[in-house]
Amino acid sequence: MCPATDGPLAATLVGTPELHSVSGSTVEARYPVARSTAIDRRGFARPATTAGVTSVDEWERALASEGELTPALVERLIDVHGDRGQRALEAVAERRVKEYRDFTVVVGYEAEYVVEDDGCTCKDAEYNLDSDDPEQLCWHAIAVRVARAIDATDEHDMWYSDVHEFL
Repeated sequence: MCPATDGPLAATLVGTPELHSVSGSTVEARYPVARSTAIDRRGFARPATTAGVTSVDEWERALASEGELTPALVERLIDVHGDRGQRALEAVAERRVKEYRDFTVVVGYEAEYVVEDDGCTCKDAEYNLDSDDPEQLCWHAIAVRVARAIDATDEHDMWYSDVHEFL
């Protein structure tokens, strides 16, 4: 067991390991530490952020600072979220993020999806994403965050719960 690779934050291992005897025949390798990385739930290393700050927090802060989607932010969103990021950006550009009095709704390709506190009623969020991982968001939740940050929601002064059955 190497302390540098335990837990959600780990270190990139570089150089020649120093070998330390742990108990009789057990040998532990300790590597010099180069820079911090994070180990995701699949066991892949990725650059770590400041403790407690996710890559989603980073692009959201940058977006708030810029006040608009710059080419660099678009690239960052797609780097972090892949196809989900691309779909979210398309929804924002097409003004498909609707803000009602009670809910925020994203008009998807097959239905409308209610997004509340990064939770979504879509099947992707229900079956494919880990709700405990703040970096795993469906494209609807990403679209809501982006649209709110750049003031691009389509606002409706009505209750979605009153009108959704007519839509």
